[in-house]
Amino acid sequence: MDLLKRNLAPVTPEAWQQIDDEAKRVLQLRLAGRTLVDVDGPHGWQYAAVNTGRLAIKSDSALGVPWGVREVLPLIELRISIELSIMDLDGAARGALLDLAPVVTAAERIARAEDLAIFHGFKPAGIDGMVTKSPHAAITIPGDWAEFPSVVVEAVETLRRGGINGPYALALGPDCYAGLSQAAEDGYPIRDRVQHFLDGPIVWAPQVDGAVVLSARGGDFKLTIGQDLSIGYVSHTREKVELYLAESFAFRVIEPGAAVHLKPKRGKK
Repeated sequence: MDLLKRNLAPVTPEAWQQIDDEAKRVLQLRLAGRTLVDVDGPHGWQYAAVNTGRLAIKSDSALGVPWGVREVLPLIELRISIELSIMDLDGAARGALLDLAPVVTAAERIARAEDLAIFHGFKPAGIDGMVTKSPHAAITIPGDWAEFPSVVVEAVETLRRGGINGPYALALGPDCYAGLSQAAEDGYPIRDRVQHFLDGPIVWAPQVDGAVVLSARGGDFKLTIGQDLSIGYVSHTREKVELYLAESFAFRVIEPGAAVHLKPKRGKK
């Protein structure tokens, strides 16, 4: 028996299949950071920390010799509860399509947490996000979408001047994604003009505030996964079963200069 304890759950194989498929669908839609950074793993539940290669020198000489502590970045573990009706789940064995709204909610929440850590950081766990760690001044997004390609070009040139090679990718927050997808000039989609200046993907990133232009060359950002996103079993009563969605990960910004934030123009209607 592994840590997920799925074999103890009163859930039929047909119900598990629908649960897993629905969680996978939502996660593939919502997880933007993983498509833009290096991914290392999964390494499993026992993987606890990432070696940073750094040494913190200590001044205390009680040992009689110089000494230091190897610095590591611990993985954080996310876990969200999911409660479902056993009677409803049993319907899957009879061919029913299940209403798995709690699974959708859990998947959306955990995807939000992972992407927030990747793009904007999570200080309590020592995670620096690519936006918060970037040394470049943020570029304000203009009110006219026809001018958006110019700020993308400015961001790309900022990266090039800093010695950061492409390909370059663009992560768009919801407002930017919607605005850019609908905008056109003289009948020509603005999004196509933006893509012309990039040689990497344009990605919908729900947790990005504005947009981020970043290098997708590799080696600049690393997501290390211990246990990949998985659904396990907690307990059950005669009516309900409690499951959980969990993962463990750490995120490192290796080259802070590899991303430029495009910030929203505050006060824009």
